[in-house]
Amino acid sequence: MSTLPPCPKCNSEYTYEDGAQLICPECAHEWSANGDADEASDVKVYKDSAGTVLNDGDTITVIKDLKIKGTSLVVKVGTKVKNIRLCDGDHDIDCKIDGIGPMKLKSEFVRKV
Repeated sequence: MSTLPPCPKCNSEYTYEDGAQLICPECAHEWSANGDADEASDVKVYKDSAGTVLNDGDTITVIKDLKIKGTSLVVKVGTKVKNIRLCDGDHDIDCKIDGIGPMKLKSEFVRKV
C-alpha cells in the first residue's frame, strides 16, 4: 500500500494519484504531487476594471452608476470608497459608502485610486 498524503482541504485519507496530480474522492480537490509548489496558485487575486490588483484597505472609485436593489438610491459615478475589504463570493468587495451604508460591490465596476 502506498503512503499518499491526506487531502489538504478535508484531511481525507482516501487520496489517489492520477498522473502528476493527487485527487481526493470525497471533496474533489486536486493538487500537485510535488508538494508546496502550487500552493501559491490557490490564492485568489482581485483586480479592478483596469486590471490593477486590489488589496484590503485600498481606496477605489465607482466607474458606473449602480442602482441599489430595493431602494431608490444610486451609487453615482466617481463615488470614492475608502478602506475596502476583499471577500469571496459574487460581490467581492465589502465596504461602507458615505450616505448609503454598508455595501458589497463587484470589482469589475470599480477602479483603484
